[in-house]
Amino acid sequence: MNSIVIADDHPLLLRGLSDFLTSKGFNIIGVAEDGQSAYNLIVKLKPDIAILDIRMPHKTGLEIAEDCQKNKLSTKIILITFDQEEELYEQARSLNVYGYILKELAIEEIEICIQHLLKNEPYFSKEIESHLKKSTSSDDALNILTKTEKKVIKLIAANKTSQEIAEELSVSIKTIHKHRSHIIAKLKLDNKPMSLSVWANLNKEQF
Repeated sequence: MNSIVIADDHPLLLRGLSDFLTSKGFNIIGVAEDGQSAYNLIVKLKPDIAILDIRMPHKTGLEIAEDCQKNKLSTKIILITFDQEEELYEQARSLNVYGYILKELAIEEIEICIQHLLKNEPYFSKEIESHLKKSTSSDDALNILTKTEKKVIKLIAANKTSQEIAEELSVSIKTIHKHRSHIIAKLKLDNKPMSLSVWANLNKEQF
């Protein structure tokens, strides 16, 4: 039975997730209402899975994921969040986070997310992917993107931040932001913060 630690500074959501997963037969071995307590539990209990709110007092979910990576802790991280900021999403990808779930869908999707995680597959909220299904297919994208745009999206799929892409292509970050806007328009993606990154990661084998 896989062991799980859950941390969220909203007591109702924390209790709801804990009760739901317990009812589904999962082994909840610890809960916390702030990031430092959550990290201490991970170090002490070495759970298989940690389900973390991104924004918590004392330590964010991303900071915990970073500390786990630095200290070679094997706990697999799932982040739950109200945030749809692309920068946060990209940081999560670079830290090998296994799940990224929008908080309003947490109860609906957490079980599916854990099932993916147990097969070593990352999982993202269906709401994010549903926007991508309406977008241009990856084959069409290869034809309508310029060479530079293809380079940019390939680097996005490699989890590079806008700053890193700018440095690699020897251009300003403002130029990268323009490229991203053009790519979003060409692919007819929803102009939501994470849409381009998720699309790039889902279609990276095509580039």
